[in-house]
Formats: sequence, structure tokens, C-alpha cells
Amino acid sequence: QVQLVESGGGLVQPGGSLRLSCAASGISFSIYVMGWYRQAPGKQRELVASVTPWGTATYADSVKGRFTIFKDFAKNTVFLQMNSLRLEDTAVYYCNADRQVQYWGQGTQVTVSS
Repeated sequence: QVQLVESGGGLVQPGGSLRLSCAASGISFSIYVMGWYRQAPGKQRELVASVTPWGTATYADSVKGRFTIFKDFAKNTVFLQMNSLRLEDTAVYYCNADRQVQYWGQGTQVTVSS
């Protein structure tokens, strides 16, 4: 059974930082593309960042230079380090595992507000 459990969301001021975690079970990082998506109210879900099994990372233009995705194979956890947060980063963030079949976590709320 595949499970993706996100944590680390919360309320932060503009310019602040948060680190999201996605603890995965039932899958192997060596064969799945892992990604972080987000969905803001009234908007479609969008890809924020992804990392391939061999470690190649891809980022949405809006987060390049501010967010970093990385994996800890020992903990089977994928992280999203978010720096210089902006108001427009406010959204529910979802962890995703993709290998033909996709799996999703339950989401974690990130609110950037002064």
C-alpha cells in the first residue's frame, strides 16, 4: 500500500522560509519521479518542483532560485525547502509520486501573510 504523508506547512511572513516533508511508504525513490504540486483557491493544481530517480530536479519558473527539492533515501522522504516566500506562494501543497500510476498525499497548507 502506497502512502505519502506531508508535513511542515504553516503560517509564515513574506520573506520567510518553510521546509515541507513527504514521508513515503510502499514506493522506491529509485524508480519514481517525486514531485510537489500546489493548488491555490480558485486555481488549478500546478507543478512546483520534481526530481527524477537519478536526481535531476525541475522547477516552475515562479519558484526557481527560491525553492529546492531533495530526497533522503535513508528516510524515504522528499523535502521542499522554500525560501523567500511570497504572498502568491499561499496554497495547499501536495506530494506526488509518479511512475505511470500517480499517488498523492493529503496536502499541507502553506499560508504566506503579514
